[in-house]
Amino acid sequence: MNALHAEWTKLRTLPSTWWILLALAALTAAVGAAVTGSVDTSHCTSPAGCMEDTPKLALSGVQIGQVAAVVLGVLAVGGEYATGTITATLAAVPRRAAVLAAKAAVVAGAAAAAAALGVAASLAAGRALLPGNGFTAANGYPPLSPLDGPTARAAAGTVLYLVLVALLSLGAGTALREPAAAITAVLALLWIVPVVTRLAGDATWQERLEKVSPMPAGLAVQATRGLDRLPVGPWEGLGVLAAWAAAALVAGGVVFAVRDA
Repeated sequence: MNALHAEWTKLRTLPSTWWILLALAALTAAVGAAVTGSVDTSHCTSPAGCMEDTPKLALSGVQIGQVAAVVLGVLAVGGEYATGTITATLAAVPRRAAVLAAKAAVVAGAAAAAAALGVAASLAAGRALLPGNGFTAANGYPPLSPLDGPTARAAAGTVLYLVLVALLSLGAGTALREPAAAITAVLALLWIVPVVTRLAGDATWQERLEKVSPMPAGLAVQATRGLDRLPVGPWEGLGVLAAWAAAALVAGGVVFAVRDA
């Protein structure tokens, strides 16, 4: 409990933390609103024929908002290595597993709060913008509502996605220690792997890579239409990202335990 309180105190007293959390929520909502506002039914043979996945469209800002989640996770530990304060942390709490567990809990809680705010704002923006672009109930697109089962799953899954990205980044930051290197590595894992997947000429290999890639698999949880065409199911895909996050935390924990501060 002392370790948890100490980590929360450190995180909340850093001005950069609040700016990062604000960026996470604001980017998720603003980019989602911009993308939603740019799509209408005019390019379809009929409004009902668009078959647009409107909840996923409204939540598309997470692909940019996750940058802030990456920075949050990495700096939760990398910042201490950069300033040398990790030595004081370990002097106060010698059990390194407890330190990392406390950091993970605090990072997860902060990321969840900011992500929930960003997701709620994204759905509100989508609800306001979509009808004006032809996505009306009469055309087969009911207003976005968190009370709708598939939309609720997409929203909750998006919050969990951002939390898992932050935990993946915490693990990477613990293992690599250098914030810039860790941020670069995580962003490359999230974004470059999908690019490589698209370059794969074989459709079978494309599907296999999408099933194990953290971002494509994790964001499957946002889909509310055409689930049978997804390479991996919504919750199964989020499980893939959870496995990546767990592996990063284990690797970070091992390095944290065996190396000097």
